[in-house]
Amino acid sequence: MSEIKRIECVIKDQVAYVSLARPDKRNALDMAMFREIDVTIKRLRKDRALRAIIITGRGEDFCSGLDVKSVMASPKNPLRLLFKWLPWRSNLAQRVSTGWRRVPVPVIATIHGRCWGGGLQIVLGADFRIATADASLSIMEGRWGLIPDMGGTLALREHCRLDVAKELAMTAKIISGEDALKLGLVTHVNNQPIQVAEAMVEQFKQQAPDAVAGVKKLYNKSWSGSRGMALLRESWYQIRVLTGKNSRIKVWNQTHETEEHKPFKDRKRW
Repeated sequence: MSEIKRIECVIKDQVAYVSLARPDKRNALDMAMFREIDVTIKRLRKDRALRAIIITGRGEDFCSGLDVKSVMASPKNPLRLLFKWLPWRSNLAQRVSTGWRRVPVPVIATIHGRCWGGGLQIVLGADFRIATADASLSIMEGRWGLIPDMGGTLALREHCRLDVAKELAMTAKIISGEDALKLGLVTHVNNQPIQVAEAMVEQFKQQAPDAVAGVKKLYNKSWSGSRGMALLRESWYQIRVLTGKNSRIKVWNQTHETEEHKPFKDRKRW
């Protein structure tokens, strides 16, 4: 069973298209899918030529959540998902969400159909979420007597009010893409989410890759926390950007708009 690919990843024009590829099971998360998402994230993080990632789900749904029957088939599987050496680091279950936050390029999740439980946790780890108006989103863990434990809490606290997050998690209520936009869970609502994502990517590709990577890391680390550390990161990351070739290329392109633009170099290691 584990030999069947659960994730498809195609890189085209410096953009990685990552698809959950288990449509016959509504892209429900089994152990193989957890592992493949984790491996894919680690591989893409090392690709310094990459400019963006678009996450999609094949079939009728983005992801219906955890494949409970499959995961619980072995008593060792929950331990494999939850085990961690250091309490403050992500375990396998959490890395399918938090891992996207560590990839130094914009990550855009496109949502259609069901995006429940673990599926919602995955997209919360993305930088941007584009949902169809009739998409179905839910922090579904409460339906099974559980709490959300896949790392989405880090992003959820940035996207919506505390009382809203509590209500969604405590009730496991299902909301539409339109409702999710009002609550701050998604960035845009559009019935052509992949096309919108690709248009966003084209805008990102016009910018210096090190500046984009720097902004992502700066905001992810400084959106909450101490004022002093935020100011320190601003200065340090700016120095890293200014001392790179891409900053000079961006300035040249901006000041020579009538000439052919110089291509950007691979970004630094962020």
